[in-house]
Amino acid sequence: MSARIYRPSKTAMQSGTRNTRHWFLEFEPEKGKTLDPLMGWVGSADTKGQVRLKFDTLEEAESYAKRMGLEYTVAPDHSRKRNIQAYADNFKYTA
Repeated sequence: MSARIYRPSKTAMQSGTRNTRHWFLEFEPEKGKTLDPLMGWVGSADTKGQVRLKFDTLEEAESYAKRMGLEYTVAPDHSRKRNIQAYADNFKYTA
């Protein structure tokens, strides 16, 4: 069983950093999805695809994966450094 550990990046639809501070562990799909011939719905017998575990730190997620004997890959962190600036800085005189 293999898993992926990642930290989600900020979506284009949000200006804040909510839901980007935790690390998540998701299982890689073992089987592909199948198409139901009658209804046309897409389904899978792989129930681990619905599991998403949340951790506060990367070390916690890695220790959990090691404890459970999972093969895992860590995706690089896509967090960016925020440039916090005062509103008054917009009106400073620069020569």
